[in-house]
Amino acid sequence: MSQAIPETGNPLDPALFRPEAISDETSHFNEEIIKLLTPAPNWWEVGAQSVRDARARGEGPFPLAPKSARARTIAIEGKGGGRISLRIVAPRNPRGVYLHIHGGGMVLGAADLQDPMLERVNERAGLACVSVEYRLAPEDPYPAQPDDCESAALWLAKNAKAEFGSDVLAIGGESAGATLTAVTLLRMRDRHGFTGFRAANLVYGAYDLSMTPSQKHFGNQRLVLRTVDMERFMGAYLSGEKDQRHPDISPLYADLQGLPPALFTVGTRDGLLDDSLFMYARYIVAGNRAELAVYPGGAHGFNFFPMAIAGQANARMDAFLARETA
Repeated sequence: MSQAIPETGNPLDPALFRPEAISDETSHFNEEIIKLLTPAPNWWEVGAQSVRDARARGEGPFPLAPKSARARTIAIEGKGGGRISLRIVAPRNPRGVYLHIHGGGMVLGAADLQDPMLERVNERAGLACVSVEYRLAPEDPYPAQPDDCESAALWLAKNAKAEFGSDVLAIGGESAGATLTAVTLLRMRDRHGFTGFRAANLVYGAYDLSMTPSQKHFGNQRLVLRTVDMERFMGAYLSGEKDQRHPDISPLYADLQGLPPALFTVGTRDGLLDDSLFMYARYIVAGNRAELAVYPGGAHGFNFFPMAIAGQANARMDAFLARETA
């Protein structure tokens, strides 16, 4: 049975990246995912909204996550006077707040599609969760997404104590949500002088939208995220933006000094593998504390699937958030 490195181990142990490190369970899951996704239509052919609507109805290859009875939604003011919805899933007496940013390539996804995960963070880390319903591309391309996340972070920095009884803050997200998490941390530091987040949970993000080698060479096997998917997501998000390596787009190229402790989580069968490896290295070199958790055979989104490495990854994330916000 494969396992990720222990917290005190070597995150770049060559053994983690060899085929024999992948458990039979993980290999089987990956094969089943490929079978499920291969006949599915591409979002750019049927339309992004069509795919969003189908997901909201629970249609498609993966079942719809149940909605939380704890959840409530509020609206805050965003840049230019627009309204941004925040989905709040909170325990009775939270000891801190986790600003969550969902994934979906800046095109798909929604704040209400991962309530069980938010409830888990409530219970295991003791944190209230605030998930941002940011605008989506291609209807609203860059900078709409980071603008909305910045607005949510600003609101939370000003209102967490009054709303939740605690101003202890953490931030994080998966995939595009991890990308936006990194950008939000940088904007809060550079534009507002705010460095109050105590932890960043960065889960298989894309940190170089000019494409890392693992993105370019992943290929066309439909293990959740192919090279063509990354190209299409980035094309919709950037919509003609020329400087793909601008730090506000690709945080790998930013000055990373003065950022909070971070946990980078990624699987070895993820096209965004290099992004986490490179960002982890730059984060450390900038003088920040960081951990890297590598899961043999983990595909993009692996921690949402019912298998052993998902349980290991989620337990480590929850423990990280609990420890850093204690």
